[in-house]
Amino acid sequence: MYLFSKLVHVFRVWRKYNDSLRELSRLGDRELADIGIMRADIQQIAWDAAKAE
Repeated sequence: MYLFSKLVHVFRVWRKYNDSLRELSRLGDRELADIGIMRADIQQIAWDAAKAE
């Protein structure tokens, strides 16, 4: 049972990371600047968002 719940958790984190990465990557440089994000920081921000869940 523990293994199944761990797999579900890993899948959710991975999915949240990919969703965040995709959404932020779609934004233009100007839109990213408006919200205070540099394009080089997108992966780290997506990872932090995924781990926060």
